[in-house]
Amino acid sequence: MIQNLKNNRTLYLAIGSTLIMFLYVKFILVHYSRCFTVDVGSNSLGLSFYYTIDMVQNFFESRTLEQLFCYKEFLQIWDIIFAFVYTLMYSSWIMCFFKNKPLFLIIPIFSMIADWVENYVELLMLDTYLNASKISEILVSVGSGINSFKWLFSILTYLIISIGIITSLKRFLIKPKIDTHQNSL
Repeated sequence: MIQNLKNNRTLYLAIGSTLIMFLYVKFILVHYSRCFTVDVGSNSLGLSFYYTIDMVQNFFESRTLEQLFCYKEFLQIWDIIFAFVYTLMYSSWIMCFFKNKPLFLIIPIFSMIADWVENYVELLMLDTYLNASKISEILVSVGSGINSFKWLFSILTYLIISIGIITSLKRFLIKPKIDTHQNSL
């Protein structure tokens, strides 16, 4: 029994981190993002694959000053924690499926780092907008490029985990057939 628990430790970590991720999104992220949510338009720059200066300008202009300060706090605190939580979850699943390939862990870590850098650039854009009602095209280009890298790393992470799921399912489904065939001989 104890040996079985040790063997499945990464599986339990993956399931636990998935539960933490779900609870964090449901009870924290949704709660703290309500103060800058608008009925029409995008509610987060980081959820699109890229953004343009017009998209950023519209995003900021469609919010009150209070909503923009709330968005700033969200980027500084809650979205930073979210990146850590999703990286823990994805890394746990990768460790579970690919025990001997720790190099795969670098992909979700790069995604987290890109997310953090993108948040920093968004904060610079927001500060520029609040101080001058104008946004630097260079900041928008840098932020959009980093955001695209974040999504590419996320897609690679999903691909790695999908391959892990498929490989594990194949092993699980094929193994009983081999055992059944050997027992009949």
